Amino acid sequence: MDLSGKTIVAATRNEHKIREIDQITSQFGMKIISRDQAGIPPVEIVEDGKTFEENSYKKAFEVMKLCGQITIADDSGIEADALGGAPGIYSARYAAMSDDLTEDHAPGEDSDDEANNQKLIRLLSPFPYEERTGRFVSVITMVFPDGSHITARGTVEGHILLEERGSGGFGYDPMFVPEGYDQTFGQLPAELKNQISHRANALKELRQKLEEHTR
Repeated sequence: MDLSGKTIVAATRNEHKIREIDQITSQFGMKIISRDQAGIPPVEIVEDGKTFEENSYKKAFEVMKLCGQITIADDSGIEADALGGAPGIYSARYAAMSDDLTEDHAPGEDSDDEANNQKLIRLLSPFPYEERTGRFVSVITMVFPDGSHITARGTVEGHILLEERGSGGFGYDPMFVPEGYDQTFGQLPAELKNQISHRANALKELRQKLEEHTR
């Protein structure tokens, strides 16, 4: 399947994610436009799946139904091994949940990046560096107008710090040091991050699956 020159609608409204996806998919000749550019109303899609795969597919499928075009969606998060894989699929709203992830809207907390980061720091603070292993996960789903879809998963292993370093990236990036490096995703140049990140790895797998899809 040759997607060179094709316009793909991004299901996310997160400008940081759209920019990262565009920087990577542009290498394949694809053009990414936002939901707003595609004229899709600001409908909220409830991410009630139990896995990254379920949430990614739901977002892409619902937006595809609204626009009738090829749609791409990413569901991503960070997993801390010391916390049993938390926050995982709840990464974006971590601060607004109870510590055991059983309840939304913890009193007095907002789910912005800083609040999420500080909560993760608090819960990981009892653990030494060698136990603060984890990974970023990205699952990308591309849904086609005929209802078919392709899903790809990418991960990057590393360690989670108890402080933020660097002003680049977004979300948990300033706390995460990828394996083989001594700087966080918040410190590494965007060009390098976009070669080794979980999202880059998911998009590479997506490309391979697209090529297999057309054989």
